[in-house]
Parts: sequence; C-alpha cells; structure tokens
Amino acid sequence: MSTVYHIPAMLKETIEGLNIKPEGVYVDVTFGGGGHSRAILGNLGHLGHLYSLDQDADALTNAIDDPRWTFVHSNFRYLRNWLDYYGVTAIDGLLADLGVSFHHFDCPERGFSFRFPAPLDMRMNQTAKRTAADIVNTYSEEDLARIFYLYGELNSGRAIAKNLCRARSQKAILRTEDLVAASRIPAERSKELARLFQALRIEVNDELGALRDMLVAARDLLAPGGRIAILTYHSLEDRLVKNFLRSGNLEGTIEKDFYGNILTPFTLIEKGREASPEEVALNPRARSAKLRIAEKKEL
Repeated sequence: MSTVYHIPAMLKETIEGLNIKPEGVYVDVTFGGGGHSRAILGNLGHLGHLYSLDQDADALTNAIDDPRWTFVHSNFRYLRNWLDYYGVTAIDGLLADLGVSFHHFDCPERGFSFRFPAPLDMRMNQTAKRTAADIVNTYSEEDLARIFYLYGELNSGRAIAKNLCRARSQKAILRTEDLVAASRIPAERSKELARLFQALRIEVNDELGALRDMLVAARDLLAPGGRIAILTYHSLEDRLVKNFLRSGNLEGTIEKDFYGNILTPFTLIEKGREASPEEVALNPRARSAKLRIAEKKEL
C-alpha cells in the first residue's frame, strides 16, 4: 500500500499557469497532500497569503507551518462563506485538483477502491452521515440505474442496479467485496468496476454539485487579471469545467454582443493540457488529468 498521500499532476505547468503575484491572495481548494499549496507558497512574498481548503480531516496531517498560510477544514462548495469569514473580497488565483488523492484510493478502510475488502464508505468528509452502503441499500432500482448511467457512464447501469436490488433483498451490501459480488461484473472488466465505484463516490460526496457551487464563487471572487487553474480527471467534471470557463455560466450558454463577440468573463489560457509521456511514466495516475486555466478579464 502506498504511503504517499498524493502526487500532484502537472505541478510545474499548473503553478506557472497561475502566474502568481508575490503579494497576491490565493486559494487551493483541494489541499490534500499539500503539494500544490507548498508550491504556491514558494512563489509568494512575505505579504502574500494562501488559503487551503479540504473537507477531509486526514489532510491536517500535511499542515504547513507558515504564517502566510491558513487551513480551512471544509468542502470547497462553501468557498465564498469562508472567504467572507476571513474578510477576503477578491483573490488573485484559485487552484483545484479534482483528482482523488492516492491516500483515499490506497487506504483500504475508506472503501474507495474495489482492490481491497473494506466497509463500503467512500465519504471524503468522515463526519458526513451518508455512506455508499446507505445508497446501495436504500436507493430505488431506478435511482441506482440513473446514477450508474450519469456518473459512471455505464450502459449496463440498469442491469447492475437490478443485480444489486436482487442481492440486497437477501443480505445487506455493506462491504466493497459485497458490492463487487452483487454487481456481477466479472473481475476482468476492471474498468467497469472502477466506473461503478466512481458513480457511487460522486453521489456520496455530491461532487458535481459542489463543483458547480465552487466555480460560481471562484468566478465572482477572482480579481481582474486573476487566474483559475483546474485539473480534471473524468469526462463529467471536465465537460462542466470546460463549458464554464468558455462561457462563464453553468449552463455553458454562449452569449454574444451586437457585433457577434462572445460575452464571457474569462480568457482561456490552457484548454485541456495533458501530462507529458515522461510524467505519466513516473506517475501513471496523471494519464487521465487535463489542465484548464482561464484568466478573469479586465473590467
């Protein structure tokens, strides 16, 4: 089992893309192992400040001893509330690495992976009440099929939902190995199993809802010339981020002025950059990462 909390993908490209101002105010909404936060602090002067958010208390083990750093134990969907609390009305940059930390995948008891027998949990925030087991055992067959199709992009979602409902009528599905067996997905179809676990994880943590809330807050908080850098890892979140940075709204609706110019608060800097072959060789989990960066237009 890996003892590395997380290896940030495209760290150099992300930090360079933020175009950090030494005296600026920055936010890392996905602190995790602290790799991005430490790199941002390394580019800040003595008057700069960084706020790092993470909803998982485990991230506190990676705390940084620096007066220019403030840790916020919270889901990033509450970004606006917390910055209001600290009296911050504008920021010069925001970074979000939406990938699940190695720590979560490689820590068996958290239940994020089908590789280990473990309680069916998947909560990023361990104080949250709803677990993956609650969803598997209480959602209707129709609702299970819906999340498997929408969040796992599984064409077999309806059949899997039917299998789970049949299995849970005999015995509650409480562990990862129970879920694998009840799904009837053969072990050799590991990608399908991964998508099933992804779908449940997204539902447990309301990941897309939280992402929507954070994007709107980031748009409103960014100062002119400020930048937002986001690393995505699957098509659902990447599509949302891509459309938002292109249009400036959650619907992805392109609005134009009388002359046909696109009305958007952002200028695109990176449009889905991928990790280099050299980086992927060292960190295979970077293979699915896409880096998108946008700059807030001057008023």
